[in-house]
Amino acid sequence: MAIRKSTMQEQVAQAIAEINPGDRPIATIHVQTGPSPWLIAAIGAMGTLFVKYYFVTVTEQAVVFHKASRMSARPKELVAAIPRQEAARLISEVHRNTMWSSLKFQLPGQEKPTRLNVARYWRNELDQWVPAATGMPVAQ
Repeated sequence: MAIRKSTMQEQVAQAIAEINPGDRPIATIHVQTGPSPWLIAAIGAMGTLFVKYYFVTVTEQAVVFHKASRMSARPKELVAAIPRQEAARLISEVHRNTMWSSLKFQLPGQEKPTRLNVARYWRNELDQWVPAATGMPVAQ
């Protein structure tokens, strides 16, 4: 089970290298979808059934979504790979907060943008990810 952030990032880099050996990760974040994590915690165990986990990586060529295993925090199958030039316009409502930051991303095939929640543990990576994906700094 991957617990260390560096181990998770290495596993994501390996998964990307398997898909596109010529691409290199710039920044990876671990996210969970759904409403505010505070609301999910208030609902309890039933609330976690509606949450999906992803590793979202900005590479030199694309923004890549991998499903993340709930139990082992390992990257699983590829969900989407969006060219970087297109990804910037699909990102909105970036909020950097003390415990849980969030942003919205319009995933292909979805009607509405998906809310991506980023835990404090991944906030430094979020601060690298947003400028790499959008060309704009994160509002502090």
